[in-house]
Amino acid sequence: MSSTVPGKTTAIVAYITIIGTIIAYFINLEPKDSFASFHIRQAFGIHITFYLIGAIMGLFDSGLIIGGFYIFFIVLWAYGLINAIQGETREVPLLGHLYQKWFSTIS
Repeated sequence: MSSTVPGKTTAIVAYITIIGTIIAYFINLEPKDSFASFHIRQAFGIHITFYLIGAIMGLFDSGLIIGGFYIFFIVLWAYGLINAIQGETREVPLLGHLYQKWFSTIS
């Protein structure tokens, strides 16, 4: 898609750590952009999932389980980031629709 998608830079920033998500949220306050809001919700969900599952992974001492968790996170993160770069609004696999529902107040 075109690189002139409104909110594209804000959407990309949202995927750069949880701090980037917070910065993107404040950048998107005025004027609000639906494309950026979509990706802010996706990125926020991915980061929250990382921290929640990461806390649970601390209970395990298995490299296979922990490695699987990191691969899962990287796939979700990369999928979201690539969609933001391409100017597309596709939800991340498995959890994306839930992120849009749970974080619907982030706009």
